[in-house]
Amino acid sequence: MTRMKSVTVFTAVTAAVVVAATLGGAPRPAAALEDVDLVLNWVPTADHSPYYYAKAQGWYEAAGIDLAIETGKGSGVSAQRVGAGMSDFGIADMATALLAKSKGANLTALMVIYANSPQGFYWLKSTGINGPADFPGHKIGNPPSDASRVMWPAFAQKVGIAPDAVSFVNVSPQAKMASLKSGAIDVTTDFYNEHDLKVRQFGDDLGFVAWRDVGINPYGNAIIVNADYMAKNPAVVKAFTEVSQKAFAACVADVDPCLKALLDAASGLDEANQRDQWMRVKELMRDPTTTGVALGAFDDARLRADYEMVKTYFEIEQPFDIETAYTNDYLSTDIKMPAE
Repeated sequence: MTRMKSVTVFTAVTAAVVVAATLGGAPRPAAALEDVDLVLNWVPTADHSPYYYAKAQGWYEAAGIDLAIETGKGSGVSAQRVGAGMSDFGIADMATALLAKSKGANLTALMVIYANSPQGFYWLKSTGINGPADFPGHKIGNPPSDASRVMWPAFAQKVGIAPDAVSFVNVSPQAKMASLKSGAIDVTTDFYNEHDLKVRQFGDDLGFVAWRDVGINPYGNAIIVNADYMAKNPAVVKAFTEVSQKAFAACVADVDPCLKALLDAASGLDEANQRDQWMRVKELMRDPTTTGVALGAFDDARLRADYEMVKTYFEIEQPFDIETAYTNDYLSTDIKMPAE
């Protein structure tokens, strides 16, 4: 449930203090803290650790923000919540956010987390599959709404096989690996984050191909904001974005305190698995724009290509100008993703 908002008037002086606090650790503004809600795309994992770290360090509070972090139920839900104004900020897959915007969700993307697509296909080599060319005649198991299933025609076209050459089996996210191991399915899909967990389970028998490696590389998860909230509270949005950007940079430099903050806030997580996940997340965060312009920055040409892909494979109910779907204006160009 979204908290009741405190009424805070952000004057030019307060806004300057808020921005200074995000970059230089200035004292907390005297004005009352702004209640801000962030809804995640899923349960907390390593890619969410920077928010918990910044909150534990008091960085959001120093910037005038009292941040509440809510567990999510998928990118579609977080995009809908933010688009409807039920949450101020959220985490959502960009293709999902663009689709939601076409259905009337009033949202804007502020910062990309996955500059590279985390999507990939997994199989066991012992089944005789050596790569996508061998997928025809096999069963791919994943949830019905899985983005990989919806985008399958684009992948099939890219690798040169007929879209109807495979059959899909409904498998819950939790049952993917067990179904692959039992032979109930031949191929499954998953985010690259947990790649190491699969390697440990299947060893050299594991086969894998990433979408990005075959030339399909849409933006993945991003921070989104309700557009009306952004228009009314630019100083808060600036402060939240730069603190989050600063937190991601800190976690890239040293993940240990970030994982501690995550594990303190979320129960049931395995530290070794989360550490492996973070190493993969760093790979996904790095592209020429995030290393050359700013950590979290979008490239307009790439987003336009993503929009065309969404138009091709999803139903765009209300076409829109891609420039209304994102902004780099709230990012600090002083914070960049390291090249290595």
